[in-house]
Order: sequence, then structure tokens, then C-alpha cells
Amino acid sequence: MSCGDPHETDCSEVLDHLYEYLDQEMPDADREKLAEHFDECSPCLEKYGLEQAVKKLVKRCCGHDDVPTDLRSKVMGRIDLIRSGGAVPDQAVLDTARYSHGASNPGPAAEESLGAGVDEASSPVRPKLN
Repeated sequence: MSCGDPHETDCSEVLDHLYEYLDQEMPDADREKLAEHFDECSPCLEKYGLEQAVKKLVKRCCGHDDVPTDLRSKVMGRIDLIRSGGAVPDQAVLDTARYSHGASNPGPAAEESLGAGVDEASSPVRPKLN
């Protein structure tokens, strides 16, 4: 995406780092560059606003459930493995019988969403928004 106007920071670079900006996981100098870009570029500002709204919605709808410690550590281990470029095991992270999460039978979709057969090329840790 690009608005067609020249910017000090390119639109594609801004969108590549949008989640880091939203999660406040970048140095202040970089945050200032992105904030300046949002002031100048309405398409990028619109994308930022949309992603911010989705993040708030997910937090409101899903932020009240406690995640079991062992599940959290398994998921974080899988994320670290994907980030390092290592091979991802075929076994699922989630044992659906153990973590029903309020559903009587979550089915195979719940297991697939957390790692059964995860392909690192098709399942990035954070999606790029180009």
C-alpha cells in the first residue's frame, strides 16, 4: 500500500512494523517516525486505526480468560521456534480434551489453529500488512 506521496519513512516499512508500533515494542525514535508518517498519510493512518480497533475488540472479547501456564509456555516456545527458523513439530500445542475453553467439544479447528501441521511460511507470528 502506498498513498503515492513521498515520505521520509516508506508506507511499506510503516506497515511492516505496525504491530510493533501498536504493541509499543519499538524504540521511541522509531515510534516518532511512524507517528509522523501517520500524520502525513491517511491510508496508513486508516490501516493503523483498523488494526487498533481489532486489537481492542479481541482484548475485550478474549481478555478475561486465564491461560494455563503450561499452555502459554508451549505456545511461546512454538513462536520462538518459528522466529528462529527451526522446524515446527507436527504435534499440536493444544490438547483439546484438556483445554475445552468453555466448549464441550471444540473439534479439530481449535487444534489446527494452535499448531497441528503449522507451516511457517503460511503462518507468520505477526502478519505483514502490505
